[in-house]
Amino acid sequence: MDIELIDIADLYKLSRLSPARCADFSEAAAVCLEVIGHRSGRIGVINGDFQRQFKFVWAGVSEQMIHSRSDMGDTVESGAYCMAMLVVEKLTGLMVVKQSQKRTGFDYWLSNKQKNVGFQGMARLEVSGILRGSKGQINQRIKEKMEQTKKSDNLSLPAYVVVVEFSQLLIHIKIRSKTGI
Repeated sequence: MDIELIDIADLYKLSRLSPARCADFSEAAAVCLEVIGHRSGRIGVINGDFQRQFKFVWAGVSEQMIHSRSDMGDTVESGAYCMAMLVVEKLTGLMVVKQSQKRTGFDYWLSNKQKNVGFQGMARLEVSGILRGSKGQINQRIKEKMEQTKKSDNLSLPAYVVVVEFSQLLIHIKIRSKTGI
């Protein structure tokens, strides 16, 4: 089976967020990947509730881009949003439609591509990024984020928890059901 290609710059095509916000997230992802030593065309492994590989491509990263992103904590967070949004859309057909409010226990609202009535066809997305981490750190972060999404279980919507680890290009996805189990 061929490995599907994902162009990081295509986030704006697969999201209802503004093109500027998508470009920011895409640039952050490219910076994370380059700073950690990856080159365009790198295979990423998706595991957890999905098992898949994708080949990620991106345009070159300039020195100006790197200097604009000296706060690697913010860069990793923004880059992880990009990677998570792209992969979740490819695997489920759900796209990001808007940012959630603070203290809800999740980062973004997901929806199918149809117009929704109420919350029908919607889900929650919670994302975390790690520049360089162990499997133990990834598993711990998944556990923390799964717990965090319980704050919004009253919505009775599935929650997609995604942890992106950039050094291994590992994207771990877990789904909490509508009932919070």
